Amino acid sequence: MHGHGHGCGPRGFGRHGGGPFGPGGGGPFAHGGPDWDAEGGGFGVRRPLRFLAWKLELEEEQVAKLATILDDLKTERAQASVDNRRSVASFADAVAGDTFDAAKAKEAGDARVKSAEQLREAVVKALGEIHAILDGEQRKKLSYLLRTGTLSI
Repeated sequence: MHGHGHGCGPRGFGRHGGGPFGPGGGGPFAHGGPDWDAEGGGFGVRRPLRFLAWKLELEEEQVAKLATILDDLKTERAQASVDNRRSVASFADAVAGDTFDAAKAKEAGDARVKSAEQLREAVVKALGEIHAILDGEQRKKLSYLLRTGTLSI
């Protein structure tokens, strides 16, 4: 049983509990460690909703609201990724010719900065919305997760 007792995790979010994830949903630590995101995107964990629900002991209503917030942020991150690929292609085009196309490179750089600014705004908005749905103790836990690097954003 990998050292996990029945009901590990608060409020039924563990391996054997139900919670909003259904029977036996398995929390982020169901197999002995955090489910880290290999690409470092999102909140730095592969399943940030489950991870945060478990670590912050969220109520079902909070989980539903958090799901919407994280989904919106995921969309913004996906758009930023597309924008980044486009800027890389434009940088490549700028150096492909016999002469360097500085205007194209500047345009690509400007697009990259704009995309980063939009993503920054989306992250700030998401954090504000998350703050609003948490109680004081949950905010302290979230702050700790961010400060210690357990959770990245």
